[in-house]
Amino acid sequence: MFILGQLFSSLALLVSMIFNVIYFLLVVRIILSWFAVDSYNEIVQILYRITEPILAPFRRLPLRFGAIDFSPIIAFILIAFLRNFFVGILTQLAYKFG
Repeated sequence: MFILGQLFSSLALLVSMIFNVIYFLLVVRIILSWFAVDSYNEIVQILYRITEPILAPFRRLPLRFGAIDFSPIIAFILIAFLRNFFVGILTQLAYKFG
């Protein structure tokens, strides 16, 4: 049972790290949107390919007021909820089996 607890604990850490990387990439994309960047730059294209599937569902909602797009804020809130939910469940399982 101890090994199972360690597995859930490690999985919780991995899930948390993945969500943190998603946060970081979204922040970088938001900051880049404030500047004139070369959209043909390979790094920018990779960043857009990774973050666009996350932001696309929120862009369909009427969350744009003037030049301000609030879809990243809603995405952040949902990602925070999902991270806390999944990491919480995995942590509880780690305590139960550890």
